Amino acid sequence: MDIKISPSALACDLSRFGEECQAMHEAGAHMIHLDIMDGHFVPNLTFGAPVIKCLRDKSPIVFDVHLMISRPDLYIEDFVKAGTDIITLHVEADCDIAAALEKIRGFSVKAGLSLKPGTKIDAVLPFIHLVDMILVMTVEPGFGGQSFMADMLPKARYLRDNYPNLDIQVDGGLNDITSKLAVEAGANIIVAGSYLFGQKDYKKAVRELFEICTQSAE
Repeated sequence: MDIKISPSALACDLSRFGEECQAMHEAGAHMIHLDIMDGHFVPNLTFGAPVIKCLRDKSPIVFDVHLMISRPDLYIEDFVKAGTDIITLHVEADCDIAAALEKIRGFSVKAGLSLKPGTKIDAVLPFIHLVDMILVMTVEPGFGGQSFMADMLPKARYLRDNYPNLDIQVDGGLNDITSKLAVEAGANIIVAGSYLFGQKDYKKAVRELFEICTQSAE
């Protein structure tokens, strides 16, 4: 598997947002995970497309945007124009999921689909042909720093066994130990927030996590 590390910007020093993204790029991270929350789909608020647009000038790192919003279909074009590279929406969102994914792909941007812990894997299967990536949440979406839910890993294993060429991202409570479990279950894109941004040496942190995940994938 092609292992990739995607630091979650929710855990960074937001007063230095652009510098933090660039620092992770220079540290060897493959992308930066940007959580967009609307205070409705999840009980928290973060930022929107204007912030992404400002960040785009600060770093060339791949923007991995996770839309935790009720109507992602209304904002897809805004995020594309802001410089997003990957847009992931939730299968539980209040819109036509297939149409929204087709809209993303129409902009030649990679499309992802996520599911909450309480949602069965069956919910995403009708849309597999429209996505480049499935994001398996191992915490309830909305806040960082939550405990890892190991009972979500069978979802990743099912996807890897049945769709071997699909990118499978896992997000929530990931560190050196839980990332190993996620990769062993079939994940190849690891989203880690406080574990990476909480360390002084980003380059060392990214390299060590990448090495752990790569060894676990063998």
